[in-house]
Amino acid sequence: EGLQEGLKQEALTLALRLLRRRFGELETRIVAKVQELSREQLEELAEDLLDFSELEDLDAWLGYPGLESN
Repeated sequence: EGLQEGLKQEALTLALRLLRRRFGELETRIVAKVQELSREQLEELAEDLLDFSELEDLDAWLGYPGLESN
């Protein structure tokens, strides 16, 4: 179990790092939602974000369709 938690933490760190590099500082709600993802989902997100062109793509991926930034 410790190994699995370590792998998830690594995936989380990488996903957040890549997202911040792509979009800059992230809103708290986005970070919280990403932290809830499983290791497998985090790995998928790390791949899928290469196709994101704007923050709304991330919102849609996370299940926030139609959310508009103010």
